[in-house]
Amino acid sequence: MSVSEEPSPSHRKSSEQGERSLAGCVTTDIADLLAKPLTAGLYLVATPIGNLADMTLRALSVLSRADVIYCEDTRHSAKLLQHYAIAAKTRPFHEHNEEREIERAISDLESGKRIAMISDAGTPLLSDPGFKLVRAAAAAGVPVISIPGPSAALAALTSSGLPTDSFFFAGFLPPKQAARRARLVELSQIPGSLVIFEAPHRVAEALADMADVLGERAAVIARELTKLHEDIVRGSLRTLAEATFGETLKGEIVLVVGPGRAEPVSDETINARLAEALEGMSLKDAAKALADELGVPKARIYGLGIKAKGRSP
Repeated sequence: MSVSEEPSPSHRKSSEQGERSLAGCVTTDIADLLAKPLTAGLYLVATPIGNLADMTLRALSVLSRADVIYCEDTRHSAKLLQHYAIAAKTRPFHEHNEEREIERAISDLESGKRIAMISDAGTPLLSDPGFKLVRAAAAAGVPVISIPGPSAALAALTSSGLPTDSFFFAGFLPPKQAARRARLVELSQIPGSLVIFEAPHRVAEALADMADVLGERAAVIARELTKLHEDIVRGSLRTLAEATFGETLKGEIVLVVGPGRAEPVSDETINARLAEALEGMSLKDAAKALADELGVPKARIYGLGIKAKGRSP
């Protein structure tokens, strides 16, 4: 069907039937979830990172029946809970009251209450307080149940176009430049992609430091994910730093940095390591072991070993 063509009556009817069927399935699924008892325990509930439609049915069924919902900011979470007519009691949970609330929450959990924890957006505990409560609950023998869902880190990574087979979530970088650069030196040794949260007003300086410390890597700025003005900008660290210099960015921002290029291993390095390895194993075994260690083809190492043998007196 071309863009200018109107849907046929049969197509419209089929679409309407499909929508009714979908609505019926959703109604049935949420009813089934609500019909099952919610057992006592600590529930870690992911919430939307911008688009309220990303709320899962399972998350709704838990939050609607929780005895207490711990929130990063109760005023912020009130908007989400009111949208879905959830009237559960809420309590703040943040770095300033964490120790006190952990004791209170464990007491409630041990008495059989159902406690949910949410963050302002996304999956709780990622760059937010909460892991100490999980640790305390596990130590007390209380069930800890994850209700997975939206995550800004994963949304940015998967839409970046950068390698996803190995990645490291680094949270927020230090705000001061010296500490930030020191942290980037540590991160430079990680072989996978890096996923980093950053405040809008620090994006340009953070990217400039990344370009200086990490080198010319591919990167992405993911902004306002799932929202109306979602924006994903791709380029090298240097070009992105230059593009954002002097700009006033707004919204939630995730930076994704691709892995660095591995330095080529020279024949001299291989020969030196091979000479050491051959003191205790055969050429075949040494080639296999060094291939794993150095990340080079076994055939290349074996060939260099044969050449070395040919040169031996």
